[in-house]
Amino acid sequence: MKAFLNENFLLHNETAKRLYHDYAAHMPIIDYHCHLSPQEIYENKSFSNLTEAWLYGDHYKWRAMRAAGMEEPYVTGGDGVSDYDRFLAWARTVPQTIGNPLYQWSHLELRRFFGVDELINEENAPIIWEKVNAKLATGDFKARDLIRMSRVEVICTTDDPVDSLEYHVAIKELKNFDVQVLPSFRPDKALEINRPAFRDWVAKLGEVCGSSIESYDGLLTALEARIRFFDKVGCKVSDHALDYVPYAECSGEEAAAIFAKAMNGEQVSLEDERKYKTHTFLFMGRLYARLNWGMQLHINASRSNNTRMLSKLGPDTGFDSINDSLVAYPLTRLLDALESDDLLPKTIVYSLNARDNEVLAALIGSFQGGGVPGKMQLGSAWWFNDTKNGMLDQMNSLANLGLLSRFVGMLTDSRSFLSYTRHEYFRRLLCNLLGEWAENGEVPNDIELLGNIAENISYRNAKAYFQF
Repeated sequence: MKAFLNENFLLHNETAKRLYHDYAAHMPIIDYHCHLSPQEIYENKSFSNLTEAWLYGDHYKWRAMRAAGMEEPYVTGGDGVSDYDRFLAWARTVPQTIGNPLYQWSHLELRRFFGVDELINEENAPIIWEKVNAKLATGDFKARDLIRMSRVEVICTTDDPVDSLEYHVAIKELKNFDVQVLPSFRPDKALEINRPAFRDWVAKLGEVCGSSIESYDGLLTALEARIRFFDKVGCKVSDHALDYVPYAECSGEEAAAIFAKAMNGEQVSLEDERKYKTHTFLFMGRLYARLNWGMQLHINASRSNNTRMLSKLGPDTGFDSINDSLVAYPLTRLLDALESDDLLPKTIVYSLNARDNEVLAALIGSFQGGGVPGKMQLGSAWWFNDTKNGMLDQMNSLANLGLLSRFVGMLTDSRSFLSYTRHEYFRRLLCNLLGEWAENGEVPNDIELLGNIAENISYRNAKAYFQF
């Protein structure tokens, strides 16, 4: 019987084993999209216990715990529930996650960082709690220690235009920490014109820029100032959450009138929202191209579906799902509007709906070019798709319709410092896929050729693409 999580976990042929162990495994990590806190990295956050390191903020695990019947205080805390009680609730949940990548990820996280080989269940919970907490107490497993242990070279956090980026600046001055921690420009609040907080956010943007924003032109001026500030701090990529892809023809005068209407507290129609979003997005996209940034488009999430729990816990607490808005027409028009000005930036498109894999893989091929290898990228399997099947489906779609060899690889998209094992998980699946093709005679069994591809996808492609 094969041991669980042995050295050849997910590697089912000899070529795959060689590709992983001799090529992919030793490559550094470039995490070009995550939600880690730059403040926690700068302050080198320490963790008082395993629950704090492992369960705080992890809505993947929270969803599983709710599905397993755990009451909410054991999931997100409160009502006098201790961290140990919450850990026990997760330990009871883990055996029920067989078939979900959480089962494998959870064991990988404990093994790779803390040397815990026990299976996670209620019986072993006290042993695991004591082992991990004893290591945390040594002071050798703080935030920056966990980053170093994972051989991370670059981290791109997710940052609002109004953020000061003070911690990114401060991290650069740290001694004995040579990991690049760079901001990513996430201007969603500038586009969400119908949200109640829009006017307050615009006021905050004005404060940050040192002048009140009284007009649409003032908004664009402020956004450009923040983009250029982010660029000076080292930003090389933007990120947009497009739960639906907006596209509607819009003049500057129309966008200005729509902005004025929203700033007067009036409701904006869906069509006018599309117009405003399109015009504002294109303004930013052209500037990204001039600065040689990459642009990430995260599409087709349905967020905060449970309004009762949203009011109780806030967003990003595990009540999101997959959307099914159509992407082909509006995204084509959006990209073409930038391309028409020869100002389409390097772009990575992700859809949370795996139905869109082939649509996006074919669509981006229409906009490749300019002498930039892999300029247009089908983003890695994201959120609900970063499963074994989801990752393989994404890679197969890209290979069938584009160039898998130019893929910029995996990211964590996580708030946890323990999530870097997902890169190992991805690399093992990548090597097994390449090895399977080789041993089936579908590609040459040329270890040097395939090993170079595995290394490139694991690390080098992202390094070159973003010019880190």
